[in-house]
Amino acid sequence: MHYVTFSTSSNPGPRLGARVGNRVLDLQAAQVDGRRAAPDTLLELIQQGADAWAFAAEVARAEVRLKPNATYGVDEVRWHAPIPRPLKNVFCVGRNYAAHARESAAALNSDPKLPDVPVFFSKAPTTVIGPYDEVLRHAAVTSQVDWEAELGVVIGRAGRNISASEALSYVFGYTVLNDVTARDLQQRHNQWFKGKSLDGSCPMGPVVVTADEFGDPQNKRITLRVNGVTKQDARTSDMIFTVASIIEWLSKGVTLEPGDIIATGTPEGVGMGRTPQEWLQHGDVVETEIEAIGTMKNVVKDV
Repeated sequence: MHYVTFSTSSNPGPRLGARVGNRVLDLQAAQVDGRRAAPDTLLELIQQGADAWAFAAEVARAEVRLKPNATYGVDEVRWHAPIPRPLKNVFCVGRNYAAHARESAAALNSDPKLPDVPVFFSKAPTTVIGPYDEVLRHAAVTSQVDWEAELGVVIGRAGRNISASEALSYVFGYTVLNDVTARDLQQRHNQWFKGKSLDGSCPMGPVVVTADEFGDPQNKRITLRVNGVTKQDARTSDMIFTVASIIEWLSKGVTLEPGDIIATGTPEGVGMGRTPQEWLQHGDVVETEIEAIGTMKNVVKDV
């Protein structure tokens, strides 16, 4: 399934839907024997567990066939982040593509040694915005806003000390994420949280593709364009630490819960690593795409 969170002009409250082709099915309107296909939000659905996921998928497929009046065209809805307000910070992995680790080290005149274990940090929940919302450039706070295309992992069931061999069974699905970063703040504060956590700096979406449909997370193309020019173009097979390995390391002594989101790192091609360096400006259009999920399109706006 391809789950979305959407709203319409007649019903502005965000709610759960499923994308099927060029249509969005309103899962609040999809029912069998008076039972709704799913709860109001994707987070609630994830928390209800595998039986609820199977029922939602079954009803959704039937409703698409039988009740087209419960669907909207993809251009008739407003798209929100699949989980508009995560319960926790977004977990993130730094320097998880070798070429990006080297370009970052060169830009910062630091040790180019690749990490032996995943480098973890986080982004505040208030960073999360929709896949077509405006990325906020806080011009009075930062002048070095950078892009980072990333594969997002949505956890489906709780676990701690999860082995790599079992890790993917804990995944509900996958999404696209842009880890927008204020590089000057990242350096000035001598840690990553502040520069990663400005409001409006985490576009996410447009859908969450369930793990059963997404397939191998280590065999997908990931790209990012600014004003139509390709800046990042890689494959998730280039990760130093696979999705399974990330989950194993992150869950050591830390309970992962349904709805938790993990950003798995960005490939080379960020603005900081370019000569001369490039930073996002007011009016820039950023397109972030991952094979088998879709494309986000965000305009940068000074605030």
